[in-house]
Amino acid sequence: MISIRDATLADMAAILPIYNDAVTNTTAVFDYAPRSLEAQQAWFAAKQEQSLPVLLAADGDDVLGFASFGPFRPWPAYRHTVENAIYIAPARRGQGIGKLLLPALFERGRAQQAHVMIAGITADNAASLRLHAGLGFTEAGRLHEVGWKFERWLDLVFLEKRL
Repeated sequence: MISIRDATLADMAAILPIYNDAVTNTTAVFDYAPRSLEAQQAWFAAKQEQSLPVLLAADGDDVLGFASFGPFRPWPAYRHTVENAIYIAPARRGQGIGKLLLPALFERGRAQQAHVMIAGITADNAASLRLHAGLGFTEAGRLHEVGWKFERWLDLVFLEKRL
């Protein structure tokens, strides 16, 4: 049975390979180098310091994916706009994990007075674009050739959802 819960510092070791797979094997992250466990723990500590959620999808002890959000931009007028991030374990992609994680993230956003949630998704990530559209996100803009990964230029699609 899949459950959604708050992640803990102890979960970072299980989250790390999910994130690093996205870095090394997909265009979902515009980074080139995998994170260390220490960097993942520092990321989590920063989320906690800012009272930002990190939600985990698990089936017993098996971590299936995680989601979080953070500030969209640093200026005060954007304080009610957040940008999400969601990562699913490679073997569990396409099995509905994202459809469980994102609505839980919406609830957390509303509880923190977020008004709009933004998703920045690589244009070639059809699965993530479908997931977000199916949960009420609409395309707000497209930035052409703003990322360079795997020896090619990548477009970034911005989607938005009013919470």
